[in-house]
Amino acid sequence: MAYVEVDGVRVHYVEHGQAGPGVATVVLVHGFPVDQRLMAGAFEPVFADRPGWRRVYVDLPGMGGTVAPDVASTDDVFRILRGAVQALVPEGPYALVGQSYGGYLARGLTAADAGRVAGLAVVVTVVEPRHELRELPRRQVLVQDPALVERVGPEALAAEEVLVVQTEETWGRSRQEVDPGLAAADPEVVARVEAHYAGSFPVEPVPFDKPALVLVGRQDSVTGYRDAWGLVEHYPRASFAVLDRAGHSLHLEQRGLFEALVGEWLDRVEESGA
Repeated sequence: MAYVEVDGVRVHYVEHGQAGPGVATVVLVHGFPVDQRLMAGAFEPVFADRPGWRRVYVDLPGMGGTVAPDVASTDDVFRILRGAVQALVPEGPYALVGQSYGGYLARGLTAADAGRVAGLAVVVTVVEPRHELRELPRRQVLVQDPALVERVGPEALAAEEVLVVQTEETWGRSRQEVDPGLAAADPEVVARVEAHYAGSFPVEPVPFDKPALVLVGRQDSVTGYRDAWGLVEHYPRASFAVLDRAGHSLHLEQRGLFEALVGEWLDRVEESGA
């Protein structure tokens, strides 16, 4: 297991690919309160045919393998994450990817380090940190595999709060990539951060003129899709896609479109000289 120390916190990360000449780095930041397994499961297939990338998956404080009992707010999480990125990528450009809460943090990192960030991709990003102020569609399930209903039972599927498409693949990957992170999170840290969820750091940069991607799910009842449209003017080179048949687990429910759009964003980042 690999760690980097920031302000007394040993930040756990998983790295794929080797740093070196001609190798680009991307830092990937998961949501709340899961861990890097969600991001690796979603993004490693995209990088399977891209050997020229070093991928760094970071566990946020209090989540996954990063033990941080003193963390009490999103500002603390951001400070430690920023220190970890600076230690793991001490010089040169790098790209950033964030999912949900990780998208909120990644936008903050971009605002803080716009000169070095070569590209930004956010998936189902948190825009409004105050849940009660988010503009959200109603919770719904569009696809439900009868064989899955028979196998796991209607009660288990009804208790699933995120999946819009409930198939053997989406259910199985959620159990494999999401549940372990939820189980590993420190409940006391999670509760404190949740109580101080909005950060005081700038979230949007002055217009960020590097390749960007904003992906949202039309049926996302967690972070929604309407609020994200306001991001577009901050990112003049952003592609913005609202995917139908997709909720907060967009990467599972529209896997083909997700991987194609992320791949096209990486093409643009590479083209721009990252």
